[in-house]
Amino acid sequence: MIQNVGNHLRRGIASVFSSRTSRKSASRSEHADGAMADGEGYRSPTEVQMSQMVLPCHTNQRGELSVGQLLKWIDTTACLSAERHAGCPCVTASMDDIYFEHTISVGQVVNIKAKVNRAFNSSMEVGIQVASEDLCSEKQWSVCKALATFVAHRELSKVKLKQTTPQTEEEKMEHSVAAERRRMRLLYADTIKDLLANCAIQDDLESRDCSCMVPAEKTRVESVELVLPPHANHQGNTFGGQIMAWMENVATIAASRLCRAHPTLKAIEMFHFRGPSQVGDRLVLKAIVNNAFKHSMEVGVCVEAYRQEAETHRRHINSAFMTFVVLDADEQPRTLPWVRPQPGDGERRYREASARKKIRLDRKYIVSCKQAEMPLSVPWDPSNQVYLSYNNVSSLKMLVAKDNWVLSSEVNQVRLYTLEEDKFLSFHMEMSVHVDATQAFLLLSDLLRRPEWDKHYRSVELVQQVDEDDAIYHVISPVLGGDAKPQDFVILASRRKPCDNGDPYVIAMRSVTLPTHPETPAYRRGETLCSGFCFWREGDQLTKVSYYNQATPGFLNYVTTNVAGLSSEFYTTFKACEQFLLDNRNDLAPSLQTL
Repeated sequence: MIQNVGNHLRRGIASVFSSRTSRKSASRSEHADGAMADGEGYRSPTEVQMSQMVLPCHTNQRGELSVGQLLKWIDTTACLSAERHAGCPCVTASMDDIYFEHTISVGQVVNIKAKVNRAFNSSMEVGIQVASEDLCSEKQWSVCKALATFVAHRELSKVKLKQTTPQTEEEKMEHSVAAERRRMRLLYADTIKDLLANCAIQDDLESRDCSCMVPAEKTRVESVELVLPPHANHQGNTFGGQIMAWMENVATIAASRLCRAHPTLKAIEMFHFRGPSQVGDRLVLKAIVNNAFKHSMEVGVCVEAYRQEAETHRRHINSAFMTFVVLDADEQPRTLPWVRPQPGDGERRYREASARKKIRLDRKYIVSCKQAEMPLSVPWDPSNQVYLSYNNVSSLKMLVAKDNWVLSSEVNQVRLYTLEEDKFLSFHMEMSVHVDATQAFLLLSDLLRRPEWDKHYRSVELVQQVDEDDAIYHVISPVLGGDAKPQDFVILASRRKPCDNGDPYVIAMRSVTLPTHPETPAYRRGETLCSGFCFWREGDQLTKVSYYNQATPGFLNYVTTNVAGLSSEFYTTFKACEQFLLDNRNDLAPSLQTL
């Protein structure tokens, strides 16, 4: 029955698609001078491309491009993109997780493309794509994607960067989500510290066969590098890519000492440069295998700097964790020997590596997963709460940035847009309300008050206030249509204030699963993948309120089929929302002072 409703809806919308004009088409007709932005010839003004032939001097023992060399090229390309936007020298501040999908052989070409996704006050997020090309077969492979943060630096004046102007749908998505990624980076150190402190780690040291263990101390590596002018930029600051290359070198040696083979680097965990390094510095690089799992191992690397041999104090430049595997002749990962950690700090690093592995897998799955591949309800627990919150908000922002929404109907200045894409049918309601944007944001972010205006919410229970911006609710909907039982939902609600002028206030919602609230016979468990509100300030006491819902078959069962005519169901609910905002706009004076 649900599928029939969905098909009927799609047939109804097909006529709308043929008779209505999408925002994207309208925009092209209204702005002829901007046609190139969506055309084949458009190129971001900050985009920089680098192509390098892999020569024998760039390769390791297997005839594959050294990851250290690749990191140097990645950092150089990204830095040039950042400096093109900033108009002044830039230094590498951080690098997000990098997962290497393919190795690159000698004789192949590496193609690197970098562009600024968004600029903040003095920092920028630069997106990087790396592909390899076989000139003989003309085949190309994606090697990795990376996100780096660069900081603009002038010696005599403070830098205030100009904003980027996204043109294409992809650029608008990256620009919007960059603010959420920045928030996650700023919280990253504290997040990892809390997760490591609270994560339950299975201690399997006593159950492992000690005869097959390799003492962790046997993998320890220490190496010193003198920073020379070729290793630094024109201001004398050491290239971040050069430091990363040295780190990869000592990490590879440590991994090789465990496996007695040539390991392959598969991932580098997000890291930050804690301080600058200049020409003349001596960099001390230390590496050790923290833990070995069945098919992978984690190597920890630390970088410290000092100026003179007599100095006793060393500056901490960077720390990183790298994951290695050992591949056999069939490119399959080999089973690795166990590690026996040293008592004290060695055992702490051993246990923390196990926790980081779980955190890393959760982060990769939730943050990197495409929307169409995400299950509707993801299990929530403290180890993934930050990443679920990120995914919740970024999914809504990406839906908002789509530029092929179709205006289906407009009644009394309430507009309904639809978007059919992949297996999803999305809805977007929009209206202007004479309420301050902050007031609307505060009123609608409290789901406990939603039954006051939305008849699809019979009752709402606050299950857990995760933090200031995230909360989990249990929602019960009334019996609708021919259903025998009411629906219930477990929803994660995440709210965000604007990062910059022009950004909206955001309230994002998605389904999660909680062991304390399993499915029960009394209700039909409903799920929502992506829904929420955005609020744009249009003037004094005037706000554009937009509601989005990425509808799945479970949501479509109570939606009327008269989508093209703006169903009374949608219209009545949204007008009730408007009245709720108008009636309660004067109730929030104390709360407004805190925002």
